[in-house]
Amino acid sequence: MARKISKNVKEAKALVNKKDVFPLLEAIELAKKASFAKFDESLDIAIRLNLDTRKSDQQLRGAVVLPHGTGKNVKVLVATDEVSAQKAALEAGADFVYSSSELPEVLNQDKYDFDVIVADPKMMLVLGKYGKKLGPKGLMPNPKTGTVTTNAAKAVEELKKGKANYRADKGGIVHASVGKKSMDSQVLAENAETLIQTIKRLKPQTVKGTYVLNIVVSTSMGPAVKVKID
Repeated sequence: MARKISKNVKEAKALVNKKDVFPLLEAIELAKKASFAKFDESLDIAIRLNLDTRKSDQQLRGAVVLPHGTGKNVKVLVATDEVSAQKAALEAGADFVYSSSELPEVLNQDKYDFDVIVADPKMMLVLGKYGKKLGPKGLMPNPKTGTVTTNAAKAVEELKKGKANYRADKGGIVHASVGKKSMDSQVLAENAETLIQTIKRLKPQTVKGTYVLNIVVSTSMGPAVKVKID
């Protein structure tokens, strides 16, 4: 039985011609206009790259601080045994700070009240035991995203300002959120441009030919709008 398409979805899709390509700001404005959800959706970007992620030097992953933040209040847990680092992390705005002896009780819970874990490298021995729980939730700290670090305070500050993680999937597509639908379109465009330029600068030397193949923007539930590649 065919799935019934709601009136809102039909109207949203009718606004977007899949063949049309727009400058970044116009694409974002159209994506927002085509949004039909009643909640404040994320504004997402997908960048398809000419990457072979089976090769180690073409596995793109990292994080970038967006100039206008993500529009989301990120709850950060810091894991460290260093007393000075614990104090600095709290002063930087960390929501939770735990030592190696306190962490297991927190991680054994079924539900977590935090979005990101920032860990001192020594804490990875403890966190590694919970990889099967943290991994699928995207919570395992990673040096490439700056969440495994000896400077937890700096990591917390960046996360609170609005740090977007990016990672190329098996198809070479980078997915990231650059803000909320309620944010000004120009602000969202500047956030998206920051991410795009970061990705361009990270082009692996072994990639031949066109690097950025396609860019689209969309709200969480809305249709994708193609972006003109400069």
